[in-house]
Amino acid sequence: MNINKNVVSLLAVGIMACVNLTVQAQNATDKHNQHHQDLLQNQIAVYEEINLLDTLAMKELEISDKLSLASELYGNDWNQERVNPYNASKMELPDSMIIDLSNYCIPHNGYITSNYGWRRRRMHRGIDIKVQTGDTIRAAFDGKIRLTKYERRGYGYYVIIRHDNGLETIYGHLSKFLVKPDQEVVAGEPIALGGNTGRSTGSHLHFETRYLGMDINPNAIFDFNNKTIKVNQFSFSPKLLASKGPSAIHVNGTKYGYNNGKSGGSGTATYRVRKGDTLSRIAQRNGTTVNRLCNLNGIKKTSTLRPGQVLRLR
Repeated sequence: MNINKNVVSLLAVGIMACVNLTVQAQNATDKHNQHHQDLLQNQIAVYEEINLLDTLAMKELEISDKLSLASELYGNDWNQERVNPYNASKMELPDSMIIDLSNYCIPHNGYITSNYGWRRRRMHRGIDIKVQTGDTIRAAFDGKIRLTKYERRGYGYYVIIRHDNGLETIYGHLSKFLVKPDQEVVAGEPIALGGNTGRSTGSHLHFETRYLGMDINPNAIFDFNNKTIKVNQFSFSPKLLASKGPSAIHVNGTKYGYNNGKSGGSGTATYRVRKGDTLSRIAQRNGTTVNRLCNLNGIKKTSTLRPGQVLRLR
């Protein structure tokens, strides 16, 4: 009987030992699994951190690429006094240049009231867009405010932005600044309020697009009727622009510049005759021909022009 009790005790001890071993083994397995999970979790965290760093690096690279174009063009020239401090004719300009226009904003949704080109014996180096005093004016592209200033006999209150894509834009006849020099802005950001200051006969926005101080017809870049851009990549020859003026610019086979009969506005372009004007002089200044002026206006080459007479240009 005692032997049986001893056997039972031994069996119980053995069973308990087995149970303990099993529990220990399970605990060891659980610890191993937990350690494995921890390693995997740490690995995921490392991968996420690497991906985040890669993303940030790519964004910094993209920003650097954008800024590098403007930096290469203008260098350290950050003049905050003059509209055009550059001397493009003395610069080493490339034969061709492509400017990225994909990230853009129309400065204002108003319609064109006066186009780029010769106007009353003066070169109108931008376009006029109808606005009401107090209307919001927005940045055309990403960039940095180079200048905010007042000019009594010219632009009135005006803003100049140097853009990351290499262009500079001018916004004139404003009533109030919403930005300051050296401030960075993005396309579409409010920069000013429209007005009627400076050399102006009514509330409107005077808008210019320039490259190293050389004016480019804004109609070559923007489609103001449809509130969009003409092309995502604007290709032109800076060297030709410097030597022959904006009339050298072509976009998709269309010429834009001083002597351009095609405008981005709507309606019929007209010219009011001034004392001393001749048909040939009017034609030359407005990018058309004497024959076309005669056909449009039902006159002859020998017709006498009267001061104040209005002629159709297209």
